[in-house]
Amino acid sequence: MTQQLADIHKSLKEFFGFDNFKGNQEAVIKAILNKEDCFVIMPTGAGKSLCYQLPALMQKGTAIIISPLIALMKNQVDAIRGFGENDAVAHFLNSSLTKTQSKQVMDDVMSGRTKMLYVAPETLKKDETIDFLRSVEVSFVAVDEAHCISEWGHDFRPEYRRIKQIVKAIDEVPMMALTATATPKVQSDIQKNLTMTEAKVFKSSFNRTNLYYEVKAKGKKAQTLKDMLAFINKRAGKSGIVYCLSRKKVEEISEILVANGIKALPYHAGLDAKTRSDHQDKFLMEEADVIVATIAFGMGIDKPDVRFVIHYDVPKSLEGYYQETGRAGRDGKDGDCLLFYNPNDNEKLEKFLKDKPVAEREIGTQLILEMASYAESSQCRRKFLLHYFGEDFDADNCDKMCDNCRHPKKMHDVSKEFVQMLKVVDKTDGKVDMDHVVEILTGTASNDVKAYKHNAWEEFGIGKEHDPVFWKSAIRLGLLENLIDKNIEQYGLLSTTQKGKDFLGKPTKISMPVDTEFENVDDEKFESVEIEAVYDEELYIKLKELQREVAARKNLPPYVIFQETSLEDMATKYPITMEELENISGVGKNKAQKYGKPFLELIENYVEENDIDRPQDLVLKTVANKSGRKIAIIQNIDKKLSLLDIARSQGLELQELLNEIENIVYAGTKLDLSYYIDELIDEEVKDEIFEYFRSNEDNNLDLAVEEFDGDFTHDEMQLFRIQFISEVAN
Repeated sequence: MTQQLADIHKSLKEFFGFDNFKGNQEAVIKAILNKEDCFVIMPTGAGKSLCYQLPALMQKGTAIIISPLIALMKNQVDAIRGFGENDAVAHFLNSSLTKTQSKQVMDDVMSGRTKMLYVAPETLKKDETIDFLRSVEVSFVAVDEAHCISEWGHDFRPEYRRIKQIVKAIDEVPMMALTATATPKVQSDIQKNLTMTEAKVFKSSFNRTNLYYEVKAKGKKAQTLKDMLAFINKRAGKSGIVYCLSRKKVEEISEILVANGIKALPYHAGLDAKTRSDHQDKFLMEEADVIVATIAFGMGIDKPDVRFVIHYDVPKSLEGYYQETGRAGRDGKDGDCLLFYNPNDNEKLEKFLKDKPVAEREIGTQLILEMASYAESSQCRRKFLLHYFGEDFDADNCDKMCDNCRHPKKMHDVSKEFVQMLKVVDKTDGKVDMDHVVEILTGTASNDVKAYKHNAWEEFGIGKEHDPVFWKSAIRLGLLENLIDKNIEQYGLLSTTQKGKDFLGKPTKISMPVDTEFENVDDEKFESVEIEAVYDEELYIKLKELQREVAARKNLPPYVIFQETSLEDMATKYPITMEELENISGVGKNKAQKYGKPFLELIENYVEENDIDRPQDLVLKTVANKSGRKIAIIQNIDKKLSLLDIARSQGLELQELLNEIENIVYAGTKLDLSYYIDELIDEEVKDEIFEYFRSNEDNNLDLAVEEFDGDFTHDEMQLFRIQFISEVAN
């Protein structure tokens, strides 16, 4: 081992406590120490940050790390200070600092105590920043998240394209560009923009062998939410991230998860900086299990034990999807990546592009189409992802770590059809896209097809016995097998490769599964969920018997203990903990605590004796206005407001209000309506009515009205019953 390598290993142990490097880390560090430009492409979790942190600590001067996010800078600086002798070893310079704090940073840099200075590109371009950095010794410049340079990257930032000229104005020093996601096109863009075409390129495999990729149909909103709850509940107590496209969706999903007993917090750019920081810290410190976030969350956040990543909405690009799923399993242990896919989401993303410049709109559309192809594909998802990033992968090595390999679809011999498809692609000579090729094959005379006169070709309609989904499947497989090339810069135009031409000359057997055709579902407004399930009749009978026994002991009618609907719900969902019982329809915390114990014991014994597989998503509790209305009703009753006034304030009819109050009371909340009832009847009549309810097992209000000779209306009798339940049961 040379002296330089010995020094590198010694420093690794001294600063970070590691004995060995991962992947290309050692080679990258050696290159930057030798003053060579480096382009580093490493997947999330492979240790990119060490590539610039260690050489910065080993050299004289200060390394400038250009980083796009304040949260990323803070996280990285906090982490590196843990390894240094003092806090001055690493600083960040951005708009979040006061003048006093900025001066302290500059003093530490000038004194030589600071080895790493993280700078936002917006701060870097300021004249005063450039003048200051000219006055100090800069060891090298690292451009983190370098994909932000490329318009084809998933997080393009125009200010990143000026980095090279700004760095030149400071000093001629070595540069390192780092990214976790770079297609060949993005890689080329970065190198050209930073004038790093001669740089040493270190590209690690993008294969994350520990991640399981799965795509599920995103159907009606209620069902999707229940599917998501079941998924999270199976991983109870584990850390996870749910990604949504909009701030509104983030808030909504977060509230629903919390309502269903999951420790979740929202994270998006609409929250103030303190709240975002607080939520991020709670997630890192495991005070929250799930973060529901827009794509603003996660860049540079070093939490190694994220066990799952859910995409509730389809991402804008495969790069974004890959980077976001890469938050899972950074400790090398298994991580689950679930994408809910609905073609309708693609249309929404395309609408977001309508006001963008033409070039940006065309690029954005291509990226959306690539994401759709991934979601709809029945091929190995790992092979599809790696192919997108320019890496060949044998699907046999997936080890069933994607849904398509674990649950393969039926294979079809498509050798003849592949010849037909490749003939059409070859004849169109790189001038049309996939949809156009499919239209020729299926004999669809669209305006574009007629404009090219392709409807006059002998190949027009050659494959009309198959539908467009079949032919798109074939084209996607042709791309994966490198028989077809897609020019993504030119609107996704298709052409045959040399391998494709060879295939046409000497066809071989090809089999494939047909891709999944997802239903285009309109996103409904989430109001409530009806859970359609058949209850366990045997358990229901046992619960009914227990209800009577408990009622007899308490000298109460059975319906006061639990309603029929609550017993049916118990016989559907088999709750065995107090928390689960509280989530049963018509059962709140108070009622569960007061009467629940014998019911839970009965259900647990029944489940064990009959080997019942309990549903994971016990109940989908919603937060749609109901909790706010409930609180308002309770508060207004506490203030002794007229029921008519309360009904008007909530936009309800009196009967609707009484039903709401009845549900509140049946769930175990004690309400005092005596201020209203005392105006209707005296104490003696009230006692008589309450005694009727106590002694009568029939919960029929019409019979109660008849019993008192129609002296009271149906609404009044319902009100009396509500007060009775509140007084004797809660």
